[in-house]
Amino acid sequence: MSPSLSSSVSSWLLVLLCAVSGAYCLRQVRRAGGGAAGEAVMGFGMALMAVPLWGAGGWQAPALGVVFCGAALHAVWLLRGGAHHAHHLVGSLTMVYMSLVAASGSGHGHEAGLPLLTGLLLLYYAGYVVLGGARLVTAGGSVTQPSPGARGGSGELTRACRLAMGIGMLAMLLTM
Repeated sequence: MSPSLSSSVSSWLLVLLCAVSGAYCLRQVRRAGGGAAGEAVMGFGMALMAVPLWGAGGWQAPALGVVFCGAALHAVWLLRGGAHHAHHLVGSLTMVYMSLVAASGSGHGHEAGLPLLTGLLLLYYAGYVVLGGARLVTAGGSVTQPSPGARGGSGELTRACRLAMGIGMLAMLLTM
């Protein structure tokens, strides 16, 4: 059965959203240092995972699983600096989980994985998206005028990219 046009278009829009978010974060890494490296890896990995052309049983999902296992180990290392890196760990482990489901061939519209784990991840990302959206709206309403030499709006754009990736993760989980 071939995927419908609307399903294919929405998959490619998700790929685009995640790739643009990853590219923006990569640009931030080059400008300001390694703070956004985790988001860049996550954005590009999510873009690759969302490509609708991959069939089950290919090498792509296990390869991405290995990459995200590495990202999870890096997130564990970052936890030394504070609990605010816990979201990176959850995101990396979620991508490992989705790559395992994709490798098993039971994802994309079929009953996939552990329904309880998928449900818990859906709740986590739904809460993350709602909270992130509320923070973005609040931050946008209280922005002060930037100084003449400062780049204005980069904080809000970074939050918007994180929110976009959270929405992307939620969409990917919903398709499982």
